Amino acid sequence: MSQPIIEIKGITRDFPLGSETVHVLKGINLVINKGEYVALMGPSGSGKSTLMNILGCLDTPTSGSYILNGKHVSEMDDNELAGIRNKEIGFVFQTFNLMPRTTALDNVALPMVYAGKSKEERTKRATEVLTQVGLSDRMDHKPNQLSGGQRQRVAVARALVNKPSIILADEPTGNLDSKTSIEIMKLFGEIHANGNTVILVTHEEDIAAHAHRIIRVKDGIIEKDEMMK
Repeated sequence: MSQPIIEIKGITRDFPLGSETVHVLKGINLVINKGEYVALMGPSGSGKSTLMNILGCLDTPTSGSYILNGKHVSEMDDNELAGIRNKEIGFVFQTFNLMPRTTALDNVALPMVYAGKSKEERTKRATEVLTQVGLSDRMDHKPNQLSGGQRQRVAVARALVNKPSIILADEPTGNLDSKTSIEIMKLFGEIHANGNTVILVTHEEDIAAHAHRIIRVKDGIIEKDEMMK
């Protein structure tokens, strides 16, 4: 029996805009099981980015409940959410978000500093994940000495370093050429095959096609939720 890792019930998110209130999410219900590979799609303004921010504990809903890996995160304060983000979620962004003056190894080890791990543990684990993403020979390089694809691999390794429950990737191939995009998507396939839950936010159909389930958001609701393979 599959175990839910994400359970969302009746999630709404409103934003004040002058004297008006914009209802961005309008009562979303969603269950994602451990080990799923899900793509979240939707046009600009559909609410998919807001939903992703809530899934990633970067934002809190106006109403509704969110249980992540058995924890009620919709009721947490900012400090508790920061702890959950560091421990449960590995983020991969379109813009890589790497520290420019820091080596690949130190960039990858950074989340472990916040998790209070020793230098020895950090170096060992960061070396492990950089090897896993095929960058064992690039550990001492800084981001400006790496190609776009290599930078995104460093970002993927950083996302994996704390052994999170979920990898949340926001347009992870948005800044890459098509050949490099294929390589990065192959890497996500491998990460998923290793047992990780992967949630991919994209507007590109060919990228979403790598996932096993596509959730389409439109006008603040889930318009379609389909299993692919």
